[in-house]
Parts: sequence; C-alpha cells; structure tokens
Amino acid sequence: MDMNRTFFQRKEDCKANWHVIDASDKILGRLATEAADILRGKNKALFTPHAKCGDYVVVVNCEKVKLTGDKWDQKIYESYSGYRSGLKEKTAKQVLEKHPTKIVQHAVKGMLPKNRISNELIKRLKVYVGSEHPHKAQIKA
Repeated sequence: MDMNRTFFQRKEDCKANWHVIDASDKILGRLATEAADILRGKNKALFTPHAKCGDYVVVVNCEKVKLTGDKWDQKIYESYSGYRSGLKEKTAKQVLEKHPTKIVQHAVKGMLPKNRISNELIKRLKVYVGSEHPHKAQIKA
C-alpha cells in the first residue's frame, strides 16, 4: 500500500457477517454501544465512516436486559402524535411489558450517527424476544 494515498473502503468490497448478542443480564447502554459499533463496522480494521461496511446484528433475549439504578421507573419514553395534548409518556417498565424489543432498538438507534446511513444501518438490527430467531442459516460460527 502506498503511504501517500488515502484508503477508502467501497461498499462493493464490503462483506457483511452476522453476529448474535445475548442480552440476558447485560446493561442496556453497554449492549447498545456494542451493537452500534458492529453495525457501523468499527470492529473491523478497514473502517470507513461514510461507507455501509458494518455487519448484521441479532439480539436475542431482549426481555432480560438490565437497567441500573431506578431507571425502570424513572426513564421515560415519549411519543408525540402531532396534535395538541398528544404527548404520551411511558416508563421503561411499561414499554418492556408491551414491546420489549423497542427498548433495545431505541437505545441502538440513539447511538448511531444522525445521518442518512443510520436509516440503512438500523435495518440490519434484528431484535427478538426469547432465544429463538429465524436467522440461523446466515450465522456461520
């Protein structure tokens, strides 16, 4: 490799692998940073920020994720419908009971860069309740 040239990875040269992360007894923030780094490709030696060279991530057992302190009652997820008085607030405990996958998806999406690539990267994240998932054929290791 010539030292006077800058190397940029092309998306045609990237080969995506599949990774499985078991979320049982893991802290949500640390799990989200691990998944976001794999989605972006920061775990590879040839990381390029503008290229979509990351891997696919399958998170299983998302209902067993941990939050530290009193965050189950204090952490609030907001959604706004667009109408007056349309702000809805739910605690992390309420979201876990109804949609346990949304806690992990929301955390990982918040750790991705705020640009056009993040919409493509979040599609590579697959989150499942329980240990069963339909992507066993893609995972080689």
